[in-house]
Amino acid sequence: MFLEHFKLSLQPFGVTPDTRFLYLSQTHREALASLLYGIQCGRGFSALVASPGMGKTTLLFRLLALMEGNTKTAFLFQTLCTPEEFLRSLLADLGIEDEGGDVACMHAKLNAYLLEESRNGRRVVVVIDEAQNLDERVLEVVRMLSNFETPSKKLMHIVLAGQPQLAEKLSSERLTQLRQRISIVARLAPFAAAETREYIEHRLRMAGTRTDKPVFSETAYAMIAEQSGGIPRNINNLCFNSMTLACALQRPKVEASMVREAINDLDLKVIASPIAPEVRRQPQLFSTFAGAAEPYSHRRYGLGLAIGILISLVWVTGQVLRSNRPIALQSTATVSQQKTNSQKANGGSGAYPVANVPAPLEAQAQNRTEEKALPQPIPEAISAAQVPPRRTGGSASDALAVSPGRPSAGDGRITGVSSRGFIPSPQELQRSKHSLTVKSFADEQRHQKARAAPREEHVPLEPTPQGEKP
Repeated sequence: MFLEHFKLSLQPFGVTPDTRFLYLSQTHREALASLLYGIQCGRGFSALVASPGMGKTTLLFRLLALMEGNTKTAFLFQTLCTPEEFLRSLLADLGIEDEGGDVACMHAKLNAYLLEESRNGRRVVVVIDEAQNLDERVLEVVRMLSNFETPSKKLMHIVLAGQPQLAEKLSSERLTQLRQRISIVARLAPFAAAETREYIEHRLRMAGTRTDKPVFSETAYAMIAEQSGGIPRNINNLCFNSMTLACALQRPKVEASMVREAINDLDLKVIASPIAPEVRRQPQLFSTFAGAAEPYSHRRYGLGLAIGILISLVWVTGQVLRSNRPIALQSTATVSQQKTNSQKANGGSGAYPVANVPAPLEAQAQNRTEEKALPQPIPEAISAAQVPPRRTGGSASDALAVSPGRPSAGDGRITGVSSRGFIPSPQELQRSKHSLTVKSFADEQRHQKARAAPREEHVPLEPTPQGEKP
């Protein structure tokens, strides 16, 4: 316990209504004086209304302690009862023997007891705590008790103490007669910040603290005053838990951090409805696929599924982009093999073949101009077997593969060599398509002229003997 740690002789923040630790704030002092004055004046009925935890019971015990000597008191707190049970409890607390009679018999015994005490010069004070729980029938019995009187004074004084629900019941029209008999109503208000600090120091002094140094820091006092709402019961709980934590940490003073931890420990709302730790938000792409992993009990399954789908999407995208390239690059081994084959076709020379790549449009136009300027040779008569068939189709790749023994149309400088071993750019491909179109048109014109020429029978020439002129 922290009593030895803080050098205390008593528990300063206990839970019992010990009148030694009663701190009389302004409202507590006024309520005690009002109740005492009503009893001394023989007013018959008084009421004390306050919120839970404000120290009503401790104040009532101090009131009964001040009335000792010439007063017979009874303190009733079992208020969840029937009218008969209430009367039996009252008789038992006053020391009147109950023989198990009815209500009328109990009233007669109570009246005889009150008259005897009045003749002896003693008052009878009955305090009913937690009176807000009394049924209306029981409250009507309480009203009937005020009829025990003499022409000069009341034989019994009753104090009703309870929570604000008691004031609501007394203000109803059904209990108007009882409300009119209550002549004094006292109230208790929560402590202010300064009163909260005085309340804590008062209880520490009464517990026997032997040090001049404050047990609580300034910030701790302020935090307790704010979080407790000025209610003594809440103050006691916060101080008890804070001092226990300071003792466990071997600290000579209660700091604000300890009070804050005590507040968190006493927060029943957090215990009743715990909040899950905040989860860091995932990217939008992961959250899209996280719904497919809801049947699994752990988040890592959903995260792994999302990562797998993301990798698959990246791989498919890469394959699509690679397939959309204009022309795939060939490996170094394929290019080397084509170079070797070309060297063998050229008689083993070290010169590389020149690709049949069409010249730019300006160069083609200049070549066509030069060809028109030159005298065109008269085409020789060819047989029907030598006339090539008319082209009805073909792809660009077939057009590029020109026969190596036949020169290209419109170009007498470059022999026709397959260009598959080279990698033309997109601009060169465009120029190639244009050149192929022009070549196809020229071939078509030449074929039409050949078909239009008169066909002649081809007579093979006899070989001329060697040494003779033909």
